[in-house]
Amino acid sequence: MPGGRLTYEDRQAIASGLADGLDYAEIARRLARPTSTVTREVARNGGPAGYRAEQAEQAATRRARRRRPASPEPEPTAESAHGRDGQALRRFQDGFAEVMVETGMPPMAARVLVCLLTSDTGSHTAAELAHRLRVSPASISKAVGQLEPMGILTREREGPRRRERYIIHDDVWYHTWTASIRSMARWAGIARQGVGVLGSATPAGTRLDRASRFFQLLCQDMAEAAERRRLDVTVMERPE
Repeated sequence: MPGGRLTYEDRQAIASGLADGLDYAEIARRLARPTSTVTREVARNGGPAGYRAEQAEQAATRRARRRRPASPEPEPTAESAHGRDGQALRRFQDGFAEVMVETGMPPMAARVLVCLLTSDTGSHTAAELAHRLRVSPASISKAVGQLEPMGILTREREGPRRRERYIIHDDVWYHTWTASIRSMARWAGIARQGVGVLGSATPAGTRLDRASRFFQLLCQDMAEAAERRRLDVTVMERPE
């Protein structure tokens, strides 16, 4: 069909047309194909004098095999593991992601995060995430780019093909919290710079000075709370 892949019959027609001395444009017209398609086909398979339909078909089959992506390694799904109710789990995942979106997280980032959080392995490759969420790899890449700076996930390369695997660690919330502390510290710093620019005795300078002090105190409180809660969780996890 026009625009689709060349068939073996198409290649036989190309070989016949070349043997009859037809130019590329005439061969393409008879096949209802773009001239560029015939030009590329002949050029990559020996040229006008060396083109053979059977050899060209075999070469096209080899190229298609090389381009075919490998299927993700089979892995038990969260729905099927431990006798879980698949429908109940999917409703929970959808509701969890919805809450994240309502509190400010981008929708696809929320779906990726929930998928990782509800996986017993705590990790997936991009291909696995795309398959589970039924979205494109580009959507997964964008979501990961939003989650990684927040300290929510990390990436590792594995296997001979160096595939990227995205991982949620057990102390993810501690790292996420400390990332928030760093953001607050930047707010405090830039507000302090504004005091110097605007003047500490001006209304605007006074406003920024209050903001800087607020964020500095908040950073201190958050850092102390994060460390205290991490120690509390560690103690709770120790066997009695």
